[in-house]
Amino acid sequence: MTAPIGLFYGSTTGNTESIADLIAENIGFDKIDRIDIAADGLDSISDYQYLILGIPTWDFGELQEDWADLWEIAENANVAGKTCAVFGLGDQIGYGEWFLDAMGLLHNLLKAQGAEMVGYWPIEGYSFDESKALTEDGCQFVGLAIDEDCQHGETFARVEQWSQQVLAEFDML
Repeated sequence: MTAPIGLFYGSTTGNTESIADLIAENIGFDKIDRIDIAADGLDSISDYQYLILGIPTWDFGELQEDWADLWEIAENANVAGKTCAVFGLGDQIGYGEWFLDAMGLLHNLLKAQGAEMVGYWPIEGYSFDESKALTEDGCQFVGLAIDEDCQHGETFARVEQWSQQVLAEFDML
């Protein structure tokens, strides 16, 4: 560990990895260690005080395969007292009934373990039917919402804005 922020992600098609790279670029490569959980697992998650975790939703609200394989480890990860932000990828048109469900599941797992959750994101500008990734009042997503299938043109600006928001919430500006 050389950086204060651990960015853990699982990526099947490369989209989530690309967003992780964009986040690291916007926050600063000197502040982030990027960890592909398929290659490196979650063993070092407790080494970081600040965590960013990325997960795409697959099919009908399912976890991405790398996260599914490590879910039991994630359930037992030591994140109590750590400050965490999540980002998720999904398809709001093709899978609008399950938009970003995996991100909601990951958020809830971390929160239940005592992590302080930050990085909530507005729902304005999205069109979906249902999501497990909404705050209790339904006014925000529990993390950055990315739709590379239907709103690719919005991605860079969203990542740029969210990255600065998370840095501020990590008290690192």
